[in-house]
Amino acid sequence: MTATRLGLAIVGTLLLAACSREQPRSAVIETEPTTAAPAEQATPAEPAPGAVAQVAPTQGNTVTGSLALASSSEGVRISGAIQGLKPNAEFGFHVHEKGDCSAPDGSSAGGHFNPTQAQHGNPTGSTHHAGDMVNIKSNAEGVAQVDTTAAGTTLNGDPGTDLIGKAVVVHEGPDDYTTQPSGNSGKRVACGVIAAPTPQ
Repeated sequence: MTATRLGLAIVGTLLLAACSREQPRSAVIETEPTTAAPAEQATPAEPAPGAVAQVAPTQGNTVTGSLALASSSEGVRISGAIQGLKPNAEFGFHVHEKGDCSAPDGSSAGGHFNPTQAQHGNPTGSTHHAGDMVNIKSNAEGVAQVDTTAAGTTLNGDPGTDLIGKAVVVHEGPDDYTTQPSGNSGKRVACGVIAAPTPQ
């Protein structure tokens, strides 16, 4: 009986030792995926815009909008939304030479931004003002989603191409890209000064 008890004691000890050796290995395997996951899920923050323009209506109009401007390899990208437009229509959309929207009709913004004294034209062609951009198009609710680029312009760069201190103007009709000096797009229905964003 003594030998039997001794044998059982030895077997029990071996089983306990085996279990204690297995435990750490399984614990390590379970924790490996959870320690790696947070690093893989990290995403970089969106860059802040280099400039903004709050578009307000000229006298007798209801067009408003908020635009963000950011430098790109082609020039300055302008994005945002313009609302209060006629539904399902196109509208001239330009950068003008003066950051002054104080006149009731928006005329204080001056003409198109044109530092090279070029002819007005389609911005996708070879000859056009620096401030010439493609027409914006409204949807059935009178809202136009803007995502365009003012080619060859800068933000906080060369004074000859810098858009800070200029104005964005929306016209009542489409730009024909041909008529000089501004594309026959009609009255100015909204205007917004391009400025550096206000610190939060």
